[in-house]
Amino acid sequence: MDEEDRGSPSDVASDSCGLLDVHLSTDEDIEDEGSDQKPAPPSDLKWLEELSEEDDGDGDLAAVADYGQKRSYAETARMFKLRRNLDQLDRFHRQKEHDVLKAREELKLCHQDIKSLVEQRDNLEKQIERQKAADNSVAVFRLRAQHKHLCQKLQSEEELEGHINTELNQLELELSEVEVEIGRHSSLRQELQEEEQVFRVLKAQKAATRFQQERHASQNLQLKMQHHRDKQAAMVKKEESECQRKIEERRASRKIAAKYLKETIKRMHQQEAEKEQQNRELLEKRIQAVNSLKSNIAATQESLRVRQSRARANAQKKEQQQRQLKESLQAQGINSIKHMYQQKQLEKIKRKQEEFEERQKSKKEAIVAKILQEEQLVKNRERHQAKLPKLSTTGKFPSLGRAREKLPYLCPTPPSATEERATILREFSDISSSSSASSDVEDPEETIHQEVDHQSLADSLAEPEFSGLWDQNYKKLLNEKTTSVQAEAKQEEPAMADGKLSMPAKKVHGKELKGSPFISKPEVVLFKDFEVGKVYKKKIVLTNISYTTNHCKLLGVSAQLKEFISVNFEPPGSLSAGMSCDMQTVFQPMINEDLEGEVQFASAVGPFCVPVRCTIKKCALEVDSQLIDFGSHVVGQTISRTITLTNKGALATLFSLETSTCLSPETSHVQMPSQVSANTCQETSSQNTTSHNKKSFASKGTGEIKPKQESQELSEASQHEKPVSEASATDPEAIPEACVSTDAGAQVDESPLDASDISLGNVREGEIGPFESIKLEVVFTPTIPGEANLDFHIKFTNLSSKPIPIQVRGIAVSIPVWVVQPSIDLRICMFDCLYQDTIMVQSRASTALKVTFEVCPEIRKHMEIVPKTGFIQAQSSFNAQLKFLPRHSLSKDVKKFFDNDTGVLEVPMTVQVAGQVQPVHFTVQAVVTSTDLQFDRTEVDFGYCSIYQSVKSSVCLTNLSLLPQDFGFLGVPEFIEVQPNDGFGTLLPQETLEIDLIFSANKTKEYNFQLRCKSGINRDFQLSCQAVGVCPPMELSHSVVQFGATARCLVQVMFRPRLLEQEIKEEVLRLLQRAKLLREKEPEMNRHTEQEIPVEPSKGKKASVNPKNSNVSDDPKTDKLTESPNPADIQPGSEQYEEARASLLHSFPQRYSEYTIPCFISDGDSPEEDRQAQPAWSPFNTLYLKLQCPAIRPSLVVISNNGQNIIDFYQVAVGEKVIKRFTVQNISKESLDLRTSILDIHGPFSLLNALRCIRPGEKHTLILAFSPTLEKTYCETLGIQNQRMTLEVTLYGEGVVPAVTSSHPGGLLDFGYVLQKENTSQVLKLQNSSAVAVGFRVLLASLSPSRPQGGADRVAFLLGSYIDSQVQLTVGTQNYSGLSVFSVVPVEGSIAPGQSQDITVTFQPDHPSVNYSDKLTVEIMNKSKLCVMDLKGAASSHNMYLYGGDLLTVPIESLLPPLITSQTQLTESEVMEKPSIPMLVTLRASYSGGAITPALRELQVGCIHSTQPSKKSGEFYWDNVASLQQQGFSVEPSKGTVEAGHKCTIRVTWAPQSGYKPYEVVQTCAPLTVKGDERNVYRVTLMAWVSTTAD
Repeated sequence: MDEEDRGSPSDVASDSCGLLDVHLSTDEDIEDEGSDQKPAPPSDLKWLEELSEEDDGDGDLAAVADYGQKRSYAETARMFKLRRNLDQLDRFHRQKEHDVLKAREELKLCHQDIKSLVEQRDNLEKQIERQKAADNSVAVFRLRAQHKHLCQKLQSEEELEGHINTELNQLELELSEVEVEIGRHSSLRQELQEEEQVFRVLKAQKAATRFQQERHASQNLQLKMQHHRDKQAAMVKKEESECQRKIEERRASRKIAAKYLKETIKRMHQQEAEKEQQNRELLEKRIQAVNSLKSNIAATQESLRVRQSRARANAQKKEQQQRQLKESLQAQGINSIKHMYQQKQLEKIKRKQEEFEERQKSKKEAIVAKILQEEQLVKNRERHQAKLPKLSTTGKFPSLGRAREKLPYLCPTPPSATEERATILREFSDISSSSSASSDVEDPEETIHQEVDHQSLADSLAEPEFSGLWDQNYKKLLNEKTTSVQAEAKQEEPAMADGKLSMPAKKVHGKELKGSPFISKPEVVLFKDFEVGKVYKKKIVLTNISYTTNHCKLLGVSAQLKEFISVNFEPPGSLSAGMSCDMQTVFQPMINEDLEGEVQFASAVGPFCVPVRCTIKKCALEVDSQLIDFGSHVVGQTISRTITLTNKGALATLFSLETSTCLSPETSHVQMPSQVSANTCQETSSQNTTSHNKKSFASKGTGEIKPKQESQELSEASQHEKPVSEASATDPEAIPEACVSTDAGAQVDESPLDASDISLGNVREGEIGPFESIKLEVVFTPTIPGEANLDFHIKFTNLSSKPIPIQVRGIAVSIPVWVVQPSIDLRICMFDCLYQDTIMVQSRASTALKVTFEVCPEIRKHMEIVPKTGFIQAQSSFNAQLKFLPRHSLSKDVKKFFDNDTGVLEVPMTVQVAGQVQPVHFTVQAVVTSTDLQFDRTEVDFGYCSIYQSVKSSVCLTNLSLLPQDFGFLGVPEFIEVQPNDGFGTLLPQETLEIDLIFSANKTKEYNFQLRCKSGINRDFQLSCQAVGVCPPMELSHSVVQFGATARCLVQVMFRPRLLEQEIKEEVLRLLQRAKLLREKEPEMNRHTEQEIPVEPSKGKKASVNPKNSNVSDDPKTDKLTESPNPADIQPGSEQYEEARASLLHSFPQRYSEYTIPCFISDGDSPEEDRQAQPAWSPFNTLYLKLQCPAIRPSLVVISNNGQNIIDFYQVAVGEKVIKRFTVQNISKESLDLRTSILDIHGPFSLLNALRCIRPGEKHTLILAFSPTLEKTYCETLGIQNQRMTLEVTLYGEGVVPAVTSSHPGGLLDFGYVLQKENTSQVLKLQNSSAVAVGFRVLLASLSPSRPQGGADRVAFLLGSYIDSQVQLTVGTQNYSGLSVFSVVPVEGSIAPGQSQDITVTFQPDHPSVNYSDKLTVEIMNKSKLCVMDLKGAASSHNMYLYGGDLLTVPIESLLPPLITSQTQLTESEVMEKPSIPMLVTLRASYSGGAITPALRELQVGCIHSTQPSKKSGEFYWDNVASLQQQGFSVEPSKGTVEAGHKCTIRVTWAPQSGYKPYEVVQTCAPLTVKGDERNVYRVTLMAWVSTTAD
């Protein structure tokens, strides 16, 4: 019974004060209570309210009632409440009856006990009288004590009887009262039974009505399903007919396609044959070129040798002159080194000046050549434009395809123009760095692009593989249209071209008008970066600049622009000077090509035109620098440079950085032999440079062989050039200032050899958009001294954009200071001992440098370098002293560098050098060991010792150090002796020595003393000893009894027959000999077979047999194979060895052997002087043992695992099972019933299959499994038994515990808020630190097969309380699509030893909800749970969200669609306005100690970060903040902005205002508006009150 039932006035109250108070509700009570208001239904009778509501809507139930009116809810509730109270009264009556019966039984038992105690008391009194008469005082006293105890017991029983009587009377009284109450309500009970009968009838009829309704609904549903099935059948039939029609159409089209496919294949074969012929011809040309190149290389080598010898002679001559000059200067007293240095500097400056003049001269020549070329191009353009009007009068442009064939700018350019353009571009690229020529490059480039684009449509468009069925009709229509359009064009086109060109200049008001009478603004109509399919419009203003009134008339546009450009122009009439008119030009491109033309007008003065230019989107790529020079840097530095790649065009492209594997563009050309032989080396460097520049410039326009096309020639050339380069490398001073640039081989040697120190940055590829710039990083990290070069290209996917070469240079310089011995090994060191060593630092610098030795702060207590700072002189060394004194706190102070288990210490040291960026590192290594000597026990107790005897006790002394230690027991008392060696000796590392302590008491007393053991380093180790000396009352005559030798001994003999290794090797030889004899007999058998077959002679000739073919053994190879091997070369375990062993076992005969073993017995012990001497023995005391050893062939042998009976499972993870197979064979002549011995039932080894009877020659495979449960090594023996023998198999295996750790400790993994249909992921890392591979499996509770189906796991949750907002289910809301909300990749797998595995958990909801949850469990192979995580997430349809309020609904989402309620009663404003989202926030202020603590709640407003192109941030604000403050509420902040991916906390506080009444609930509502991609309004209801109870 709940609390509500106990508190109602119609309940039965319990008897708390001994009185019964039973009150049943009557009709009058219910009427009084319900006169004012309808009582609220209890929580357990809520279903009655629903039942009464259903009764109100059902008219059939009202007619069944006896009283002819509906039953109200109060009547039904009264009926159930009366039934409950009457049942309670009946239960109370039965309980009282039971209590009365129980009390009566207790009273009855009490009477029986009293009666028995009275009888016992009477018997005792009689016995007391008898004993008194017998004068037995002892018995009298005992009986009186029993009598007294019995009387006390009888008195307690009488008291209990009185108490039970009182209780029984009270219970009987209560029972009678209950019976009276039951009788008083008997009429009420009868009335209740009648009402219940009526209620049951009503309920049964309602059930019947519902059944009828359900059956009617089921019939309607079946009719709908039948209609749906008929409709589906009709649709299927229609789809089948449609499918059949499509199949027939496909067959017809397939036949037509097959016809044209054959034609295409035939044409492809012809093209392949032509291409193969061209390749053959090209190969022959390349062969000829290679041969000529070889001859040229040979000539070049000869000339190079001559030049080298000449250069060598010049160098020797120059050295001799310098030597003479130096001697003469020294003789004059002049500093020869300084003078020669100045001379070299002057020569270098002069040479640079001459090189600069030569470069200026060559650039001037290039500029002049370029200007001439530009003039020629301008003349060509003028001639080309002069021809345009004649082409426009033809009018033969009927369609786009024909127009593109006829337009002059699409005409193909002759090859000479292309070569000329390439030559000009090369000249431009050579002088692009010159500022004077930079402005002149633009116009020629545009002209060149225009000329290159003059290609015909037939060359640019691809030809179809087969002609279409429409070609014939199309050609007819095309010819007709062409004829009609040409006629119309001739009629419409005015004859203005000739007049335009021949019209003379006119004079107006005495002034001669030159040029166009109208000017346009803009002067050129430019449509830049157009896209095909779009429409472009431009407004043009024409202004009359003539000196009189003029007019203008539109004649048309150029022929090449008619298809694309239309002009909207209304003639303005006469225009005065300075007046203007407008026109609009509309451009609709249909081809992606550059177009040029003009809009033609006529005026009173003469014709004029407005130029029109249309350009497509292009890429214009450039870098700010093509040469990066890092300069000189010390090894160890990291320097980065940045270059900027800029796209000045409107077309985006992809770029990639590729390191050059071939030569750079400037040096990738191979000069022709004539040019190579023409180059001569001058004596001075200036002349050499000049000649080199001239020849390199002159060779640009000639034919050149590129390495990409002639890779084979270059490889051969480099092979021929290799000896020359080696010769020059061996004699570096042979050509000190010579400039040799002869062939490709020399240029290949100039390529960068080592570019490993130069690397590219992270950005190596990507996309550069229109008018964008990208920073590219180049990093120089010198590691090896020397020059580092790297050439790379920036390549683009746009075919019109050429790769941009970038050259990177850098020089690595060695560090000036280094440590001679980078690793100092102090070997094994002991604690508390000082060790020293020398650190030598060497310098190659030319100045003195300051060096500072830095020691890690952790090891400064144990290690020191003296001095810490010093100066190392130029090109000298510096010595410092290293002091190492390890202390016992080393393991705590230096955890990072010291391994406590092995004792290995490895400390990095640093030498800081002033002015040197990279410090010098060296390492100090040592193995630190302990100096302890340890006893196996701390105290020795000798016990009681007689003064006539000695007692020995042994202790073990262990050396815990890794070094040997000397020890000795010093100050030993006279009554104790230490052995061996009197307590002195040496202990090896980790050695344990047993020491005997012999105690001889000399007095009867207690002995307590300390034995002191001192080590070689003067450490003391104490051992406490105690004993008690006693003097026995008797003394024995002898303390040792010696017995003589006795002729009795247990001798164990084991017999195990085995095959000898020599026998097996002999069997191998015998088998090889047998195989050889079989091969020798095989030809004879073949010859006999041939003789048996008759051979018929042919044409009288006899059939002869070739004797050479008949003898196969004459082949030397066969003899070599059949040679007998050396027995020493036969290795056990080889194939021949195992075959011979199996053969011996199969043919092993029964063998019987007898052995006699003598047993010699000595007459006494060995002499004490020499214990190693042979003791004396007598032949008469010799015993003999005869052994009879029969050996038979084994019935069972092992044929797997190379005959070995050892199975090793190696290392296996605990919990994992590994299976191996083991095969045996029956080689006996009878069947064998196999059985095995019993393995340990708790062990890891198990036999998985059953054994059976195997017949002779049969095999049987045993399947064994190893599944360890502990981390240790296992070994068991499995016996395979039969009737004749037992075959023992040894099983080995080691269990290893898998050590797998997780990056997440478990618990909650919150993904936060995500937009619907988007996802977010988190990575969980598993690390396997064990020595074996470990398998894992990831389980989701939502996908678990053991999860209750149909929502059974939510029943308890729904029936319980869900008011607490923290309550969450294990598996929450799921996706509507059926896909899992949380997904894991990978689900299972294996982790290799020492490796890690990343597990990605993805959260991807498909609809908004805040109740997404799941549980993720990671299990390893032994079913143990590695970690368990609760996954939680929320999804929203908008980027802004609000959470933190109280839970208003059950946190379980239904998959049924929401009910659609009618909106007929809503106004238009309510329909148009978006409904607000309700939220409840309760605040409870606490009252204690006369003070009120304000209530505080926090709400979270967040903005979801998304990849969708939506609003990146959001804002929020509260409405009616003033009304909130009036009731004591305050919100901070009241408005704000939230960036994407962030949250903002809103603090809501409440403090009661003056006039607040206790226990009053303050409630108000305030709208909170959040704006993101959409605007949402939250209707926040704030409820606050003051509580005096503690939480």
